[in-house]
Amino acid sequence: MSSQSEYQHFAEFRYQIRKFLQFRATAARDAGVEPQQYQLMLAVKGAPNSTVTTIQYLAHRLCIQHNSAVELVNRSVKKGLVVRRRDDTDLRRVAVRLTPKGEKIVRSLIDDYRAELMQAGTELLKSLRPLLHGSRNDSQASSRRASRRMARRIVKPGRSRDSAA
Repeated sequence: MSSQSEYQHFAEFRYQIRKFLQFRATAARDAGVEPQQYQLMLAVKGAPNSTVTTIQYLAHRLCIQHNSAVELVNRSVKKGLVVRRRDDTDLRRVAVRLTPKGEKIVRSLIDDYRAELMQAGTELLKSLRPLLHGSRNDSQASSRRASRRMARRIVKPGRSRDSAA
C-alpha cells in the first residue's frame, strides 16, 4: 500500500522529468527543429558504430510505430537534417544518416542540454532518492510487479500492439 508521502515523491519526480523534457523541447524549437527531429538525430548520432540506423532501429529507439518513424524521417529529410543511404554491408537495407546541418544542430543542442542537466540533474536525483530508498522488501516486490507489467506492454519492433497482446 502506498502512502501519501510516496505519491508526493512520485509526483515530484515526474515534475522534475517533465521540467527537463520541456527545456529540451523548447531548446529544439529554438534551434529550428521539432523535438522529435532532435530525438531522431540523437538516436542516429548515438547509435553504436556497428549499428545500421534503419527505420526499424530508429522506431524502436524512439518508442514509436514504424509508420511514425517513416514520417519523421521524411520530414527530417525535407529539412536537410538526415539522408537515406543504402547500407554498405547489405544493399537491401537503407540507413538514415545525419547531414552536416544535422550534425551541427545536434552538437549545439547537446552542449545546451549538458549545461541544463548539470543544474536539473541535482533536482532529478533529489526527487528520485526517496523513491529508491523505500522499504527493500516492498520495493523489490513492487519492482517485480512493474517489470512484469512493462514486459506485457513492450511492443517488439515490426509488431503492432494488437499482435503483441
